[in-house]
Amino acid sequence: MRSHTRHILTTSIVLGVLAVGAGVFIWSGLYNIGADDPHWMPTRVALENLREHSIAARMADAQVPNLDDPKRIALGALNYSAMCTGCHLAPGVTDSEIRPGLYPTPPNLSQQGSKDDKRTFWIIKHGIKMSAMPAWGKTHTDEQMWNMTAFIRKMPGMTAAQYQALGGKPPQEDEDHMHAGMEEHAGGDMAGMDMSADHHGTQPHAHAAGASADHHAAEVKGDKPASAPSMEGLAARAEPGAEAVAEAFHTALQNGDRKAVLAMLAPEVSIREGGETQSRNVYALGHLGEDITFLKSASIKPLSMGSMPMGATAMVGSRSEIRAIHDGTPMALLSTEMLTLKKTPAGWLITQVEWASEKLSK
Repeated sequence: MRSHTRHILTTSIVLGVLAVGAGVFIWSGLYNIGADDPHWMPTRVALENLREHSIAARMADAQVPNLDDPKRIALGALNYSAMCTGCHLAPGVTDSEIRPGLYPTPPNLSQQGSKDDKRTFWIIKHGIKMSAMPAWGKTHTDEQMWNMTAFIRKMPGMTAAQYQALGGKPPQEDEDHMHAGMEEHAGGDMAGMDMSADHHGTQPHAHAAGASADHHAAEVKGDKPASAPSMEGLAARAEPGAEAVAEAFHTALQNGDRKAVLAMLAPEVSIREGGETQSRNVYALGHLGEDITFLKSASIKPLSMGSMPMGATAMVGSRSEIRAIHDGTPMALLSTEMLTLKKTPAGWLITQVEWASEKLSK
């Protein structure tokens, strides 16, 4: 009996000393809580094991839906683009302003993907304490989080062009994608294809623009060319119907046919160039007329056109050489255009236009 009492007393004293020591350590401020000072090795190992065992004990009941559904993957790309790229990167997004300062460093999901789909879903939904990973389940549905899981598992090996075709953008351009998941956005075969330099059919709209002639002139004088959309993954005649609409769009602009141009633009179309994004109505009231005026006097030489089918959507890219005279000054531009289109009962409609140009040597 005395031995048992002595054991309890000894244990109590030891625990009391440890508690006092822990309290002194906490109140002393000796531990550096800054994110730029890594955990001690024992602390890091303990936290990693605690995290993995905690997740494993709670994720087993998750019911995994069909994660190979192209529509689910495409919707997940929209959410991921808005919510995750700043920390976890994406195809074509190799760093961000916030990522270097995070501790622990978030995994690069564009390379790692999803090793366990239940685990990925659980982390997205519930987050991780004492890290920068939020609990997205507070603001998003299970369906949306399974969409992101579906996209994450497909991301390794995906090209930047394939990512953009699904709706992915750099983090600073993603304000509209935070709650994607309830709208229609279908995807399909994402196999990479080489862009052919061989063009077919009529002249493409090699316009840099959605921009006025004054804007073109400013680009020619500038030293730094605009960042052009990537042509990676596109191939000539991969989606002939979408390419035909792209060519008709070019022709309508060159012929000054406003009605035909607007008929090919979906109501929700976004028109982007040089960091500026315009709606269909804003473009119709302003830059459309300026584009038509500029193209009337321009000489356009098509260089290439290619496309990528994505189920009910497609991407069509083209490059052209533009030569014109503005205010008595010759202009020579390499123009890149990227169109995203959706298939409707009435045919293909353009949902996104991206233009960029850079000056050419004479």
